[in-house]
Amino acid sequence: MKTFTVAAAMLALIALPAHAQMGGKRHQGDAKKTEQKKPEVDEKAYKAALERIPEPKQKYDPWGVARPAEPAKQTK
Repeated sequence: MKTFTVAAAMLALIALPAHAQMGGKRHQGDAKKTEQKKPEVDEKAYKAALERIPEPKQKYDPWGVARPAEPAKQTK
């Protein structure tokens, strides 16, 4: 009888946190789904913004610091 009581108590302790996480309700996400309006993209404004970005004067090399410097060419 003692083992049955201990087993029932352990089962209750394990089941209560799982029940608390669910909140006693199921499928809460289905009721909360609503249509959200997506902002309309204006193609003309997008292209105008891309044209305003200045061109870089020199090419950017992200690995420039990690690579060793170019060895000087030897002339004969």
